[in-house]
Amino acid sequence: MKLNGISDNPGSSKNRMRVGRGIGSGKGKTGGRGVKGQKARTGVAIKGFEGGQMPLHRRLPKRGFWNPFSVDYNEVNLGRIQQAVEAGKLDIAAPVTLESLIAAGVVTKARDGIKILGQGELTAKLTFEVAAASKSAVAAIEKAGGAVKLLAAAEAAPSA
Repeated sequence: MKLNGISDNPGSSKNRMRVGRGIGSGKGKTGGRGVKGQKARTGVAIKGFEGGQMPLHRRLPKRGFWNPFSVDYNEVNLGRIQQAVEAGKLDIAAPVTLESLIAAGVVTKARDGIKILGQGELTAKLTFEVAAASKSAVAAIEKAGGAVKLLAAAEAAPSA
């Protein structure tokens, strides 16, 4: 076999149809586009255009509201923190912060800070420096001998 003897299988590829080359070609005059109108012209395909009728996306009413001042906390339960302490991922002596929880793998994404929730059992004596905490979480932390310091909104959110 030689390189100059290689070719496609017969019938595997077809020649390109050359449009607009006379009416005898079968694709002459309008070139397969039909006749007249906006879409017969080149380069026109308007997304959502309904021929002058009011488009569906403009007929439907707007819904909802986005609050620009809303906060999106990482919510972490006490039981999850206790698991990280038992696994040796969190240092008991150091305060529990957003950075320490990311390093321990408890939280993956730094949002607007951490909110501690009271689900689960906490036995380790820990100091928390977080953006928010539920009443039950604060009670459980203080019962275990720890303390909670709530950060101001500017401190809690990481600088992006």
